[in-house]
Amino acid sequence: MVETISAAELRDRIEANDLDVLFDTRAPEDYEDWHIAEAKNVEYSGSDDELVGDFNPNTYDDPNIVTTCATGRSAEKFAKYLEERGFENVAHVENGMEAWSLVYDVVPIVTERDNLEILQLQRRAKGCLGYLVGSKRTGKAALIDVTRATGTFENAAAERGYEIARVFDTHIHADHISAGRELADKHGVPYHLGASANSRDPQFEFDALQPNETVAVGDIDIKAVHTPGHTTGMTSYLVEDEALLTGDTLFVESIGRTELQFAGEDAKSGARIQYETLHHKIGTNADHIKILPGHFSLTNCGEYIDVEPGMPMFSTVGEIWAKNEIIQLGEDDFVEHMFDNLPSKPPNYQKVIETNLGIYKPEDEDERNELELGPNRCAATQDSAVADD
Repeated sequence: MVETISAAELRDRIEANDLDVLFDTRAPEDYEDWHIAEAKNVEYSGSDDELVGDFNPNTYDDPNIVTTCATGRSAEKFAKYLEERGFENVAHVENGMEAWSLVYDVVPIVTERDNLEILQLQRRAKGCLGYLVGSKRTGKAALIDVTRATGTFENAAAERGYEIARVFDTHIHADHISAGRELADKHGVPYHLGASANSRDPQFEFDALQPNETVAVGDIDIKAVHTPGHTTGMTSYLVEDEALLTGDTLFVESIGRTELQFAGEDAKSGARIQYETLHHKIGTNADHIKILPGHFSLTNCGEYIDVEPGMPMFSTVGEIWAKNEIIQLGEDDFVEHMFDNLPSKPPNYQKVIETNLGIYKPEDEDERNELELGPNRCAATQDSAVADD
C-alpha cells in the first residue's frame, strides 16, 4: 500500500539519506521555477490520471520512492501508478510542495548571556528566517518576523516555557505573508513595526517604535534601529548589544535588494540609502555583534547558498566587513553593482505587499499558499557575495 508522509518526514528522510528517488510530478515549467534539490521531474496529470512525461520503470529496481507535486493530488496518483507496476516501497507527500513550503527547523543561536535565549526558525523551502528572543529569568519572549506557520512559533515558545510578550516585524514583507498582527492579537500583546513603516501607509494600527527606542522583553532589551534601503520602513532590532536582527538589510551571504520599493528615478537613491545604512548604522557596531538576517538564499533548484539548513545561520559584523565583496565597494560602484544581474523579483510580490499592508485580503488558504510558493528573492545577488577564504 502506498504510504502517506508529511513534508517534515520528507525532510527527515532526505537528511537521513533514506530514499533513493524523489519524483516531482508537476509540469516542467513549474518544476524549473522551484523544486527540491533531490527531485526528478516526471509529469503526471492528476486530473486525467495519466502519465504525461517520459518514464521508464525498468530504469529503477524497486528503490525507496517518494512522490510530490503542488498539492499532493497528482503525486498520490503517480505513487499508485508505480505501485501497480510492481514498486513496493512508494510514499507520497501529503499536500505536496504547499506543505514543503511550511517546513521549519528550530535552531538555537549561542549567546554570551546566560539569561538570553535566541532561537532561529528556518523555513527551509523558502529561505525565511524568524526568531524567538527569550528571557530565561522571567519566562517572557518576543517573536520576530512571524509567518503563517504560527503554530511553529507558538510551539517553540511553549516547549521552552515562554509566555509571548511582544511580536515584531522588521518591515512590510514582499515574499511572504506576515502573521505577526494576528498572533499579537491572539495573545493580547503589542505588535511592533518601526515608526518609519508609516511611509508605506499600512491600513492597520501598530505599536510604532521610534529610531533608537528600546523596549523590554522580561529583562532583555531590544532596540529599534532604523535601517532603510531594502524599504523605507526597514527596522533592525539590536538585542542586548549582542545580536542585530537585520531583516532584509544584510544577510549572511549577501545584502538586501532595493528596487522592490524604490523604482524608476528613485532606484539609485534607494541604493545610496542602503549604502549609508550598511556603512554608517550597521558597520559601526562592534565586530563581535552577531548578524541574524531575515532570509537566506537558495536557488530555484533548491540548492542552499553558503548555509546549511538545521545549522545556525549567522555571521558577525567583523566577518562580513572582512569578506563581503559588495560591502567593500565604494559608494558609486556599490550603487551600480546593485543593478547588475539582479535576480528575478519574488513571485506575486506586489500582491503579497498589498496583503501585508492590509490593502488586499486573500480569498482563502489556497490563495495564500499560491501567493507564497517559490523561494524568496530578497537578496541583491543570485550568488554569494562572500569571498572564499
